[in-house]
Amino acid sequence: MVTGSRCLLALALLSASLCAAQERLYDRKQWLDPTTVVSDDPRQVPAAPGPRGPEGWLVLKGGRVFDGTGAAAVDANVVIEGNRISAVLPASSTQWPSQARVIDVSGRTVMPGLIDLHTHLSYSEPETPSEEADDDAAAALRGAERLRYFLESGVTTVRDVGGQGAVPFVLKRWVAQNRIAGPRIFAAGQLITGTGGHGAEGLRPSCHGASNGRTREASGPDDWREAVREQFKRGADLIKLASHYSREEVRAAIDEAHSLGLKVTVDAETQYIQWAVEAGVDSVEHPLPRTPETIRLMASRKVDSVPTLVPYIYIFDLDGGYFDSTSRRFSFSKAANLALFRQMKQAGIRMGVGTDLVTDWFRYLPQSYITELQQFVAGGYTVSQALVAATRTNAQILGMDDKLGTLQPGKLADVIVLDGRPDERLEDLKKLSVAIRDGHVVLQEGRIVSIPHVPRPEPVPSSERSK
Repeated sequence: MVTGSRCLLALALLSASLCAAQERLYDRKQWLDPTTVVSDDPRQVPAAPGPRGPEGWLVLKGGRVFDGTGAAAVDANVVIEGNRISAVLPASSTQWPSQARVIDVSGRTVMPGLIDLHTHLSYSEPETPSEEADDDAAAALRGAERLRYFLESGVTTVRDVGGQGAVPFVLKRWVAQNRIAGPRIFAAGQLITGTGGHGAEGLRPSCHGASNGRTREASGPDDWREAVREQFKRGADLIKLASHYSREEVRAAIDEAHSLGLKVTVDAETQYIQWAVEAGVDSVEHPLPRTPETIRLMASRKVDSVPTLVPYIYIFDLDGGYFDSTSRRFSFSKAANLALFRQMKQAGIRMGVGTDLVTDWFRYLPQSYITELQQFVAGGYTVSQALVAATRTNAQILGMDDKLGTLQPGKLADVIVLDGRPDERLEDLKKLSVAIRDGHVVLQEGRIVSIPHVPRPEPVPSSERSK
């Protein structure tokens, strides 16, 4: 006979299991034929078939290929057709079409483009005039500038986890159409938080239901669901939540996002992290405090972490601490952050690379990205493992590892070429020579390459059309 306490425990476990089943990410692939062409983002929207990327073939010949899979670098040739990697051939092979464009990269390292999982493209800088801080046009131009900095640092994909109104989605479309230079963008839209939560501290008036601005305050489970739907309507590739929230609110938001097929990441601290993990969140941003129990729960439920150690290094070095914030009511330090990183690594939590370069810190690139990777090494990774985290693991966290993160046939052609051996010495990431995004050479010899426009013929007068 089962005792009362055992019965209660069994019911609790059953309830948790049912909750997890309800909040699991909905897999839309079951409704898609494998031959159906879909958008190159987590939304998986059916797209018109046909060639993508530039016409013809591009060959990176004679390089030292670090493919991002975890294997050691080897001498090889990378063949690209359109916007896809067609083959990775032995160094002795020349099995590519005679009309292919060939770039000799002998002595250089060829690797997948870097990915940054935590960016804010439209945020203002300290010297931004007040009339521009919340202006969408100015925000878009700020984003275009940041995109150039990332691209010139070897970053070919960014995840924008909180931006101004529709700006991140417009930037995403313009980059995809090659109208501006930049990395491919996966955007969350507005940061969703509770009234007075992180990102909304001191904002007046309350931004409940606000369609623009960087933050969407929500109150009550139904409003949290509505806030998720608003970001999805605009084109969100994922959802970003921030504490403070109730258990019911975070559960409703995650359930809504997962029903739509979108992953959820959360900027939270202390008990709010545990509530989000219990509700089924996919990843947790930042090195903010959490209990050993929460770390174990993250590991058992395979919740990812994007630790973003570098911005907190800057906060402590520049200001001495994180002050005057009601969403940061705890003590932490550079040493405590690294200790938490090590605890998560020891627990087996999968961790990705993100920089969270707010204010004007993007101007430290590429060193800020390198500093983040160096923190991974200080936390127990090898240099090679840190680069795998920056490529393959980041693609896995995005839910895009079938298309990004490694140099393998069939993957999207996001590739960088560097002098030196970055898989042995991270500082060599500063020696960027070539960057390719979606098959297009967008940076060569360290300079942005503008894709020339194709002139459109002038219209023929209607009087002459019938002649």
